[in-house]
Amino acid sequence: MKQTIVTRHKVANIDTWLKGHEDRVKLFSPVVSSFRTFQDTNDPNSVVLVFEDADMEKLGAIINDPKNKAIKDKHTVLEPITISIQLSL
Repeated sequence: MKQTIVTRHKVANIDTWLKGHEDRVKLFSPVVSSFRTFQDTNDPNSVVLVFEDADMEKLGAIINDPKNKAIKDKHTVLEPITISIQLSL
């Protein structure tokens, strides 16, 4: 089922992470229709990505795939990566 998914994590260097936007587009575009990027106002090294029409299983597989560790390291992504889904009320 496709849904809106929110991820949150910290980065060691926001400028380095921002330069990696095109890499993230290539990595995630096969399993989402789009995503938006946010930065915490009280912590410039804390970021949020909101993925639209995402396949949770496939997105989680990309995020947790050990093959993608190099891209996380390049972009200074710090674990943990928190994944949240919208509740149906």
